[in-house]
Amino acid sequence: MVLGCGAIGGTVAAGLARDGHDVLVSDSDPAVVSAVNSAGLRICGPVEQFTAYPRAVVPDALPAVLDFPVLLAVKAHQTAAAAGVLTGRLRGDGFVVLLQNGLPWVAAAAVGRDRAVGAVVNFGADVLEPGVVLRGNRASFLIGELDGPPSGRVQSLAADLADAVATSEILGYIWAKEAYGATLAATAVSDLEIHAVFADPAYRRLLTAVAGEVLAQTPVRALPLDGFDPADLDGSLDRMAEFNRRSAKTHSGIYRDLAIRHRPTEVEAILGSLPGFLLRRITELIKAIERGERSCSRANLDLLASYERLNRLGPPLNAVASVAGAPRRTAHGPLAGQPVAVKDIIAVAGLPTRCGSPASDPAPASADAPLVSRLRAAGAEVFATTQCLEYAAGFAHPDIGDTRNPRDPSRTSGGSSGGSAALVAAGVCELAIGTDTGGSVRIPASYCGVVGLKPTYGLVPVEGVYPLSPSCDHVGTLTATVAGAAALLSVIASLAAEGPRPAREPRLGLGGVPSRTIGVLAAQLADPSVTAEVRRALTAAFDALTAAGWELREIHPPWLSELPRWEGTLAAIVAHEAYQVHRGRDTGQYAAGTQALLDFGRSVTPAQYALAQADREILRAQVDASLDGVDVLAGPTVGYCAPEQDPPFGVGDDNGEGRFTGPYNLTGHPAVSIPVPAAGLPVGLQLAGRCGADLALLRAAAGMERTLAGKQAAP
Repeated sequence: MVLGCGAIGGTVAAGLARDGHDVLVSDSDPAVVSAVNSAGLRICGPVEQFTAYPRAVVPDALPAVLDFPVLLAVKAHQTAAAAGVLTGRLRGDGFVVLLQNGLPWVAAAAVGRDRAVGAVVNFGADVLEPGVVLRGNRASFLIGELDGPPSGRVQSLAADLADAVATSEILGYIWAKEAYGATLAATAVSDLEIHAVFADPAYRRLLTAVAGEVLAQTPVRALPLDGFDPADLDGSLDRMAEFNRRSAKTHSGIYRDLAIRHRPTEVEAILGSLPGFLLRRITELIKAIERGERSCSRANLDLLASYERLNRLGPPLNAVASVAGAPRRTAHGPLAGQPVAVKDIIAVAGLPTRCGSPASDPAPASADAPLVSRLRAAGAEVFATTQCLEYAAGFAHPDIGDTRNPRDPSRTSGGSSGGSAALVAAGVCELAIGTDTGGSVRIPASYCGVVGLKPTYGLVPVEGVYPLSPSCDHVGTLTATVAGAAALLSVIASLAAEGPRPAREPRLGLGGVPSRTIGVLAAQLADPSVTAEVRRALTAAFDALTAAGWELREIHPPWLSELPRWEGTLAAIVAHEAYQVHRGRDTGQYAAGTQALLDFGRSVTPAQYALAQADREILRAQVDASLDGVDVLAGPTVGYCAPEQDPPFGVGDDNGEGRFTGPYNLTGHPAVSIPVPAAGLPVGLQLAGRCGADLALLRAAAGMERTLAGKQAAP
């Protein structure tokens, strides 16, 4: 008897009937039963073409006693129902051959392990319509006892089944097929043919990692199977690509269930019991497609590849806070299918907002921050949240740790948006979101050699972002290129995204050709915090810009002579406002540095805070004036390359880390850090523009990026 007349069961039943055996077919679909009884069971395709005529019944019409071989070929998630059909009927010499995909343990337990025989089937078959099966190739058909060498019943059945071979190592082949099958499940999230995915270099690491997650769990030695060699996963991809290129079966059965039959798949039954980061992501994506939230497309496969990079590169850097499986998004938009990582002080529905602190609320966020909603509406994959310093206050909590730098893991990636910067610099994704209160986007960008944008104050909404200093907080971007920063900004600051915005949010500046006149802040280059290597790199960059036709003017605005004053002003405002944010909270679990900053904020008197706010207005007017006659201001982002540890903010010894970034947080002017060619660790060039003219600033930055591109050192 063959229970289940699908691709596998139909192929086996037809072969047995053709070869003269008395075969009973049972299927829960009355249409299949009717088709087989009226027109026979037809096999077509390049391997063979014939029609056989087994008897067919629905499960309720099965004999009361089954004392002969039963070949179980239902989908893996239908095992419980099939076991219910068999319960009480298996008698005498009756046993069950498990022709299903996946591991045999559930089915074996259901029918009794002594009555279970393992099998591996790779026919490349598909059901075209009830009673008609396409056989795409001729490959492995192995059967064997789960607990030992071939028995008489296995040898006898192997003799009856066309192409079947008895083996004493069936579990080794079953585990190999499980790993192979996991890679096929990965291909099912896209609409690409199997061979095309296996042959594409973009997915090699993903596919070998998926197979590796399965093989890491095998209790026996997995054995080579149809080009798949557990000992040579990379080489297997070429062999599997060629094997599947020759097959008439172009897509997996899981894909056909998703894209053609629109019915639940067996993926959870096959992979759900196995732990594995990527196995879980595959299952989540397939379940989302089943629910109609996604469709099979290459973008899903690209997302899986991003997850592979995230899992391989993120944890060693301590860059990842949480992972979002199959993130919700619209199907189309300017960021369609592009993975975006979001700093872990920004609310992402379904994920906890940990803020880099064990004292944070562990409950998942109930709703997205508005900027996250805008990302989803633009089609972005909000796929992970990134590690940050505790409450973005400048200190890593010892229980969380800081994020290391992909360019040199012995050094910090910078704070407090270091996780976002590190993922972009490591190549996990090209787009990430951070926040910047004193340089927390631009400083990590400089240390890691990526682009970091702090927009005009108020341009991007901060609702749903855990505040540090509301009058200085900015949401910004960390990206691989200036174009990426512009793409993100156009989405999260789009006036059309969610209707009218608060009046404090200025419009994006328009602008024509890239700005060409650069005001070089010479006093910053001469500052004692600037090292010789940073000065050399920036001087060479300025020389290259001059040679390319940019007009550079040294300017000496009065505010540059008082940089320590503005550092003190920023520290007083940020610390005072941070204290107000955290006032009344139990800070006993906070890092010592965070507590010290809040203690300093408590000591700031109302008079001192008012004086700092007055200083801020003076500085804003002076920065505005320094932009007269130039298009952008230019200077170092930070005076030195990435140190081993994050310097303290607001308390402790003066280190000058935020000396050049902090003034623009006070004034609200947009500022961007772009990498410049450097002999060693990355060096950042900071550009600042007029309030509200963010796009004009980015056009200038993009022009400089192009000018300097030929001189960039290798990553």
